[in-house]
Amino acid sequence: MPTSATVTDAVPEQPPSQPPRNAVDRYFKISERGSSFGQEIRGGFATFFAMAYIIVLNPIILGSAKDLYGHHLSNGQLVTATVLTAAFTTLLMGVIGNIPVALAAGLGVNTVVALQLAPRMSWPDAMGMVVLAGFVVILLVATGLRERVMTAVPLGLRKGITIGIGLFILLVGLVDSGFVSRMPDVAQTTVPLQLGNDGHLNGWPVLIFVLGVLLTLALLVRKVRGAILLSIVVMTVVALIVNAVADIDPSSWGLTVPKWPGNPVSTPDFGLVGQVSLFGGFGKVGVLTGVLFVFTVLLSVFFDAMGTIMGVGDEARLTDKNGNLPGINKILFVDGIAVAAGGASSASATTCFVESTAGVGEGARTGFSNLITGGLFVVALFLTPIATMVPSQAATPALVAVGFLILSGSIKQIDWSDFTIAIPAFLTMLLMPFTYSITNGIGIGFISFTVLRLAVGRWREVPVAMYAVSVVFVFYYLMPALGLT
Repeated sequence: MPTSATVTDAVPEQPPSQPPRNAVDRYFKISERGSSFGQEIRGGFATFFAMAYIIVLNPIILGSAKDLYGHHLSNGQLVTATVLTAAFTTLLMGVIGNIPVALAAGLGVNTVVALQLAPRMSWPDAMGMVVLAGFVVILLVATGLRERVMTAVPLGLRKGITIGIGLFILLVGLVDSGFVSRMPDVAQTTVPLQLGNDGHLNGWPVLIFVLGVLLTLALLVRKVRGAILLSIVVMTVVALIVNAVADIDPSSWGLTVPKWPGNPVSTPDFGLVGQVSLFGGFGKVGVLTGVLFVFTVLLSVFFDAMGTIMGVGDEARLTDKNGNLPGINKILFVDGIAVAAGGASSASATTCFVESTAGVGEGARTGFSNLITGGLFVVALFLTPIATMVPSQAATPALVAVGFLILSGSIKQIDWSDFTIAIPAFLTMLLMPFTYSITNGIGIGFISFTVLRLAVGRWREVPVAMYAVSVVFVFYYLMPALGLT
């Protein structure tokens, strides 16, 4: 991977391997991977700030829905469940998986739980199905099937997935900051997105984001140590000052208003933890529908995590020459535990967060950075008001910068002369942001790869696992037409 355009430009160049300094260094292979404690600590902070919005957003999504009996989940209990599960699974991934990938309640999956599962059963029943999906993931890891699927993906398509991750987090950053927004349904246009909220860039929050992007990129170009984290801190301070002196509509900031909380301490409420009924949902919707619900959750977390792990592992230079990630089975096992843990705490399925690339951008290369991110989530259990004080406009510039770095580091490694790999990679990288789903991008990429190789008579070059997964995705996309959703 060319060093002139990779994430490592954000940190000083170091030898690829050095003798460990102490037992912690040896366990996490910090020096061996060309990292340092400083890089790992900065990376842990950057990842936390980039994904802290989930503390606010997940309770909003789950708390706004009713179950079959009209019950709502408590917002305070959801905050505790979300933070607790993120802390536990992120720390677990760091210690066991030793990869700089943080975890929290998955966006998209929580919507499925809130809008598809809960209205058909009770909340404990719905969360029980999430736990079952986690058990299936663990079973697939134990049998080696999940690893086979990942290793069956051709290198060119893996690079397409990595690039798609980069474009996806770029769009996430632009949308979450308010730099672009969805066109209102009343607008007489076929254009899906617009600049700002009305076709123009208006207001202080957007200016904070623009200045944050320029600052982040300028610091990266100058190779300033801690560029991404420094930008987040500086722009948060600027946002606090601007919000204090200017007359700004709080809603224009989005979920998080940069304002010092009156009482920074909050008391965790663990009331939702363990409120699960594993098989109660099947009695409400029937066995077939219940299995399909579990399958829907499973497919989303399975491939969302796969894409994120591939993208982060590749960008952190943890993959070998064939694009495989050493120790992948342990990483996938922890991911399966995370899905089940999310259901057991009523936080919804917990999965790998693509915002972990912000930490990689700061130089994180090991699971030690997860100790920092997970530790910050532990602190957030008691200081949630402070943890949610960083506005998205100050954190999302990191996603824009890292999106560029991922794209520039991987796009040259695709064989564009072989259309049977170039076209699937192209569709994968574009459909991830265009459908706002990592899973959809991977699914279309897999199906098109299989079909195109069959079309040119190269069917022997398609691994059996790719045939099987392609069939699964075809069924998944046909489920609405078959009346199975």
